[in-house]
Amino acid sequence: MRPFSCMPNRLAHTYSIVAIDPETGDMGVAVQSHWFSVGSVVTWGEAGVGVVATQSLVNASFGPKGLELMRGGRSPKAAVAKLISADEGRDFRQLALLDSQGRAAAYTGSKCTQCAGHVVGDGYSVQANLMLNDKVWPAMSEAFGRSTGPLAERMLLALEAAEAVGGDIRGRQSAALLVVRGKATGKAWEGVLVDLRVEDHPEPLFELSRLLKVHRAYGHMDDGDLALEKGEMQEAMRQYSAAEELFPENEEMMFWHAVGLANSDRVKDSLPLFRTVFRKNPNWKVLLPRLLPNGLLKVRPEDLERIQRLR
Repeated sequence: MRPFSCMPNRLAHTYSIVAIDPETGDMGVAVQSHWFSVGSVVTWGEAGVGVVATQSLVNASFGPKGLELMRGGRSPKAAVAKLISADEGRDFRQLALLDSQGRAAAYTGSKCTQCAGHVVGDGYSVQANLMLNDKVWPAMSEAFGRSTGPLAERMLLALEAAEAVGGDIRGRQSAALLVVRGKATGKAWEGVLVDLRVEDHPEPLFELSRLLKVHRAYGHMDDGDLALEKGEMQEAMRQYSAAEELFPENEEMMFWHAVGLANSDRVKDSLPLFRTVFRKNPNWKVLLPRLLPNGLLKVRPEDLERIQRLR
């Protein structure tokens, strides 16, 4: 859980979604706004507890306080009511909470700049303020409701639907995407599955989508590294290949794919990949023999020499 901002009333007129994946229990919050670094104040989440979107004239304390209330057993509806009732600026706030049971609740203050509103559905809530028109949050609800696939990609579809019907009346600048596990493991570093931010960009949703694809690719790389560490060469090669398919221009992914092939006695198949990588950055050739002492590279001396001769 992030420490809350010392600026409780930053402007973040925006559209957002909080949602749960009914199959995995993972929970997420995603947002886009014409405001710098919207993710640093709007999106909050904790594995096994829930997610929060606090926006409009932001009371950033709603993030950690909302999570604390849900952690203590309050339903999202009760937590929203408590937070709003104690806030003198409630008429300017917009807030949505979702817990690990998939219950969602939202609030749109009477003085949120129009067009503003929200829709609470089964396992999600979408909310928006300062929009070009009142089609935005219904479009988000419809898009999410008919979507399939991983939660992060589904939430992105909802954001894209908002943009397609007009979005923020001011335009666009930043976006963020946060996904946490439905169950806490007791290991904080395992609780966050996706945490991506676009702080300042002319097309933040396009960039956020690109970053999510890169994130997926590096997830395969991580799995490949773990398999390599265990000596499971075939699995490592499979994971590196999957990463390379998602991000084919990345030389590091190509390098580790080549290492996996070489370690699987497929040196001949690895050569074109090594050649491409070495041409892009000769330092990969310098790195290669350094993998021998720790066992990350397992090839015969003559095969190493064969690889090193590549130009």
